[in-house]
Amino acid sequence: MRILKIWWPLLSSSLAIVLEIWLPNSPKHPPVAEPYFLYLLILASVLFLGCAVGCCLRAGFRAIIDDKAYFYAAALAALNALNLVTNKFSLLPAIFFPTPDRILNVLVTDFPYLFADCLGSSAKLLFTGFFSGAVAGLITGIAVGFSKKISYWVNPLIRIIGPIPPTAWIPIVLVAFPTTFGGGAFLIALSVWFPTTVMTSSGIANVQNAFFEVSSTLGAGHYYQIFHVGIPAAMPFIFIGLFTGTCSSFITLMTAEMLGVKNGLGWYINWQREMLSYANVYAGLIIIAVSFYIFITMFFKLRDHILVWQKGVIKW
Repeated sequence: MRILKIWWPLLSSSLAIVLEIWLPNSPKHPPVAEPYFLYLLILASVLFLGCAVGCCLRAGFRAIIDDKAYFYAAALAALNALNLVTNKFSLLPAIFFPTPDRILNVLVTDFPYLFADCLGSSAKLLFTGFFSGAVAGLITGIAVGFSKKISYWVNPLIRIIGPIPPTAWIPIVLVAFPTTFGGGAFLIALSVWFPTTVMTSSGIANVQNAFFEVSSTLGAGHYYQIFHVGIPAAMPFIFIGLFTGTCSSFITLMTAEMLGVKNGLGWYINWQREMLSYANVYAGLIIIAVSFYIFITMFFKLRDHILVWQKGVIKW
């Protein structure tokens, strides 16, 4: 059974290829220049065939596909089912549910514009707001965590302003900022600032007093205790706050790009939705999903590199 398991993805992709070639396409969907879905299935079949053969020849290859074999097979089966209900039988409204061929056609033909212009514009806005919010959150959290005077004055403001959704500030942002880019960056920064501040200050507050007492006994000064004792000990909490802020920044980014900017993935999806080009909408969503997945993966790689002793505690 373990040997048969590695062949399931290949069987799933092969069945999808047979149905794609054998069944005629529905006339309700406009044809595309190239059968990109068929190309994708053939590529997947070649890859899974290579992995299956490699697993049979060398046990070291089994780790590549063994654990996820059923998932890959189910994912291909889901794509096959989507192709059947749209491209083959047209069981769903054609205008709102395009075929996989049309979505892949948009990804191929519009990829330079989606990647260079829209994704580049979104990345610029996201990183500007995220970096600003993260730095402001770290500074505020450290100040609140180490200073009782600052905590006395700032903590009430954090508790009042922080829970307000960033999108609720849109009417004020549209008036206060001269450009939509600045307003969007502010909203993203605000969504990152609150969780980073709360978790940073909480992490510092949870550092054991023994750490500070020992360092003070050894002659450590106030600033040394802050940067070499308190902050390193609070790093697990800080990364949790940054992760929460990262997820919030993604949501806020899509909203911010619908305020009136002239580029970006959120703007592109909204524009194509108004044009009823839902193949382009789904293509934009795929770009967002892939790019955000890469961003989160890199974030966790950085976390595991810094917090070596906690590697694997929070998995992605």
